[in-house]
Amino acid sequence: MHFLFHISGNFFPSPFYSPTPKGPILKLCRHWSTFASATVTTTASPLAESLDEKVAIEVVGDCPKDSTDVLRRWGCSDSDISKILRRRPALRSANLADLQSKLNVLGGLGLTASDLVKIINCRPRFLGCRLSQCFDEHLQYLQALFGSREVLLKAILRNPSLLAYRFHNDIKPIIAVYDELGVSRKDFVTMLLSRPTIIPRTSLNSEKLDYIRKTGVSKDSKMYKYVVTIIAISRIETIREKFANFEKFGFTDDEVWGLFGRSPLILTLSIDKVQRNMTFVLGTMKLPASAVLNHPFLVFFNLEKVLKPRVLLAGKIQDMGLFPQIKGPAMFRALRMSEERFVKAFVNCHPKKAAAELMQFYINAKGVKRLAESAKRIVHKGFPF
Repeated sequence: MHFLFHISGNFFPSPFYSPTPKGPILKLCRHWSTFASATVTTTASPLAESLDEKVAIEVVGDCPKDSTDVLRRWGCSDSDISKILRRRPALRSANLADLQSKLNVLGGLGLTASDLVKIINCRPRFLGCRLSQCFDEHLQYLQALFGSREVLLKAILRNPSLLAYRFHNDIKPIIAVYDELGVSRKDFVTMLLSRPTIIPRTSLNSEKLDYIRKTGVSKDSKMYKYVVTIIAISRIETIREKFANFEKFGFTDDEVWGLFGRSPLILTLSIDKVQRNMTFVLGTMKLPASAVLNHPFLVFFNLEKVLKPRVLLAGKIQDMGLFPQIKGPAMFRALRMSEERFVKAFVNCHPKKAAAELMQFYINAKGVKRLAESAKRIVHKGFPF
């Protein structure tokens, strides 16, 4: 026999059962404090209270045969189970009591079978790791932080490890650090949703704090939260290398830090990408390096798909003596246009024959691959960026 939870009129498998037919093994789960060998109705544990539910345990039927059976009884379809086991084959030999316990927690939070598929796809080992030891307090704190159950569930789907981080050692100290730096809770939640691994990767020291000050960004600025979080999760060596990379093109210290402050996402770009874009801006577009200070998008855009094809098309239009031409301030506007708008403004505006020639030239320019791209050796230096 095995046990089912009766929650709000629905039955859910209990974590208290034997994985073998020799009889029930009374395994005490940290989230439930009482157990009986027969039908028992008890007051909710702290977890159930945090979910505003009452729990009833009933002895019904046969125990699940394996993890597949556990997942199926929890609500997963055969397709869901197939996706989960494909991503995490080790679940086939998982401890059934532990697996059932975690599934009950996820179900109590309101997560569904499709959500479980997303979680395993994101964190394959999630069902094998331990949940926070202070789970009830942990859960209440997270819900207060995110403001609503819906936002909390969204954050969990983005980073399921939020339920496994150590509450007093990881979550509270890191949030306190950002509070001290002047990042509001609302801004922190925004950054946590966009960069889910902020909590385990945040590391601040006096040198990083000095970097934040050098950017000159005030705490009231919309860019402040990006400056603080990106510097906090980046390695010191990474920041130094990227700073030195800009210095090679003639920027002063103040200009580089000012650029980081106005456009902090530049710190997420690889050194190789910045070098290639800057070389194109200086060598082909014949612009001064200072142009990047006023137009940071020049180092963000894809060189092969945006910058080079549009600049080459500008030269083609000039060679054909057509108007309007793409030069001067119009060049920066043209580079920032959407693809549809750019084609309409500078290709389709010409007579049909000329437009067809320009379009073919533009397509060919976009199809040119980077030299020796297939032979490029990809070096993974690890997080971040």
